[in-house]
Amino acid sequence: MGLVPMLIYFGLLILIPLWAQGRVKKAFNKYSQVANSSGMTGAQVAQKILNDNGIYDVGVEPVKGKLSDHYDPRSKTVRLSEDNYYKASVAGSAVAAHEVGHAIQDAEEYAFLRFRSSLAPAANMGSNFSFILIIAGILLTAQNLLLAGIVLMSVAVLFQLVTLPVEFNASNRAMHQMVSTGIIRNDEERETRKVLDAAAWTYVAAALVAVLELVRFIMMYFMMNDD
Repeated sequence: MGLVPMLIYFGLLILIPLWAQGRVKKAFNKYSQVANSSGMTGAQVAQKILNDNGIYDVGVEPVKGKLSDHYDPRSKTVRLSEDNYYKASVAGSAVAAHEVGHAIQDAEEYAFLRFRSSLAPAANMGSNFSFILIIAGILLTAQNLLLAGIVLMSVAVLFQLVTLPVEFNASNRAMHQMVSTGIIRNDEERETRKVLDAAAWTYVAAALVAVLELVRFIMMYFMMNDD
């Protein structure tokens, strides 16, 4: 790879995640200042959707940090950042509904969520050790080490790719739940979708960067074989 293509490549690796993060922060900052029509806090939105779906074994609690919202399937807890938990905003209700979407997936044993959970241990190992093996393989011109690193990275990349349908499905569930239960009005759907779409692009960007890196190392492996 020549110098210019290499600079373009590494520029994309840096700019794609920054663009996605900037988009989600912009959308969240804007719509966290816009009150929702229902007057429900994120915690109330989460609890209502859980109750409406007959899910009573999932807790809802605040967590420190900004955009630290997540669903923990091990403890069956929806954790919302304090702004989203306590405030009645468009952004807060969208994020709360999205995280409850994961709880509904868990309750329904959604296939992609189960597959992602089964991949998690191997994906963590791949994330932690793949680069060590890849760099060692490149520096030592050791094809076996490079290949082992690529295999480990492939599992981590697969985890990223499987995350996409999980996240998009949770967002679709969130929209459906908020509309069908009257949490948002028709004129709020566009604003809510902007928040959910912006968040989804962070996962798309992460997956794209992971795939680009994997392809680069696979090309290195074949080039090493040719030599």
